[in-house]
Amino acid sequence: MSDIDNNQPDAAARPKPVKAARSRRKSRELVLKGIYLGLMNQKAVRDIMRELADDPDFDKADDEYFRQLLEGVASNMSVLDARLVGSLDRQVSELSPIEHAILCIAAYELIYDVTIPYRVAINEGVELAKLYGGTDGHKYVNGVLDKIAAEARPDEFQRNRR
Repeated sequence: MSDIDNNQPDAAARPKPVKAARSRRKSRELVLKGIYLGLMNQKAVRDIMRELADDPDFDKADDEYFRQLLEGVASNMSVLDARLVGSLDRQVSELSPIEHAILCIAAYELIYDVTIPYRVAINEGVELAKLYGGTDGHKYVNGVLDKIAAEARPDEFQRNRR
């Protein structure tokens, strides 16, 4: 009797977890573009979604997660800004639009999506800041998100700090 189950795909044929992470990362990148467009041009979410659907990276993104994240961040911007205030060393209006958008995306994940570990939300925000933010902006983003994580997820934050 063989250990191979012919009904199961071999390891090479199974989807790799990296692809899922990559598509979520692409989703976050597209949401960053969308939130930036909204901040700069006051565009409606449905118009932003239509515009981003034509982005060359859209096919690489997790469409469902993209829509959920964009709608969630856009509809909670005032709440997210209020939560950011306590963790910033300046006014929200003094943030660059890119850093503002990155902080809102990661703060949304920290506050509203507990299925994403807080370290992942912070890391993804830092990676976006490295790619799109100013020099050393990722350090600022990391510090702000660390404070928000401690407030939004105190049990998880303390458990992982030991």
